[in-house]
Amino acid sequence: MALNKILVAQGGGPTAVINQSLVGVVLEARRHRAIDLVYGARHGVRGIVNEDFVDLTQETSHNLELVAATPSSALGSTRDKPDLAYCQKIFHVLKAHGIGHFFYIGGNDSSDTVRIVSEQARAANYPLRSIHIPKTIDNDLVGNDHTPGFPSAARFVAQAFAGANLDNAALPGVYLGVVMGRHAGFLTAASALGKKFPDDGPHLIYLPERVFVLEKFLADVKAVYARYGRCVVAVSEGIHDASGQPILAQLAKDLERDDHGNVQLSGTGALADLLCEEIKSKLGIKRVRGDTFGYLQRSFIGCVSDVDQREAREVGEKAVQFAMWGDRDGSVAIQRTGYYSADYSLLPLEAVAGKTRVMEDVFINEAGTDVTDAFRLYLRPLLGSGLPDAYRLRPAPVAKVLGR
Repeated sequence: MALNKILVAQGGGPTAVINQSLVGVVLEARRHRAIDLVYGARHGVRGIVNEDFVDLTQETSHNLELVAATPSSALGSTRDKPDLAYCQKIFHVLKAHGIGHFFYIGGNDSSDTVRIVSEQARAANYPLRSIHIPKTIDNDLVGNDHTPGFPSAARFVAQAFAGANLDNAALPGVYLGVVMGRHAGFLTAASALGKKFPDDGPHLIYLPERVFVLEKFLADVKAVYARYGRCVVAVSEGIHDASGQPILAQLAKDLERDDHGNVQLSGTGALADLLCEEIKSKLGIKRVRGDTFGYLQRSFIGCVSDVDQREAREVGEKAVQFAMWGDRDGSVAIQRTGYYSADYSLLPLEAVAGKTRVMEDVFINEAGTDVTDAFRLYLRPLLGSGLPDAYRLRPAPVAKVLGR
């Protein structure tokens, strides 16, 4: 059987630019004579084991471009985390269909899936080329300067906090926003890019890279509130105590857990509500409001970084090029060059699979409640062009007549 077919799938949480990577694979594959058909698996690896394929070769280039500019996963996704037995089923299906190239767009778990499938193919002496294409809004893939999907989500977070700060300045009080990030705080830290004036919020930023102490948090809020008469706080959903236990687990009585026993941090407003209640009850501040960004930041339409779009397309294209012209499996990685430009390399799967990157110390200030200029310089070029700006009235006070 000629191995002239490509299979591409999308896994994990959707992003605003993951379809750019999908279309990058399809259009680049069409340029190679050795490839006859490009299949897509619906709903990730689950679609592979169920042989739920669609023929992407029949899509028009025009429609593919429209899909590329649309957020979320066009093929659908899955949260399945394949073990060895699951990956053996994946390999069995790939072999039955004569798939010669396997591309999986996803994060940490997806890279590990590609690694196991690659090992199974080698053990069976089956000539399968397996490439992992990076994607995650958490920005936590090892070996990457940054990950497609993160810049657009970061742009949303920065703009959302800029707006929340304006609202909070008009009606002063405490505003607290909880942002995704179980282990890595990159996305929460992006809130700092919404600041323009020195007294703008977020005034406090709490990341999972630092131990969270409730008493210190309350003291920080109290101090900022005393200084400005208001306080805007950005909190990562993954904040934890010194033992590593999520703060949510300390404050909440009834906890939802996922299939792997992890406390469910996303998709619930519990952490924001509980921290706001602590502020009200312990500090006596009456106007306290909390939001949980939840899934809003993942596929928010109309708030996409043009840099993110371009690079997400390129990692898809480079994946096909590495597969067709190289002689090894791997994970495509983005490397930064100069002040800002991107280059692409292919890392060994074992260097990325199952590993988690967290924010480097140089990006977090000494107090652990803000980011440094190094982080601002790191993130700013990724947010893309055309960021909205905010302005203030220039105060020209009128003298009081009644003297009150």
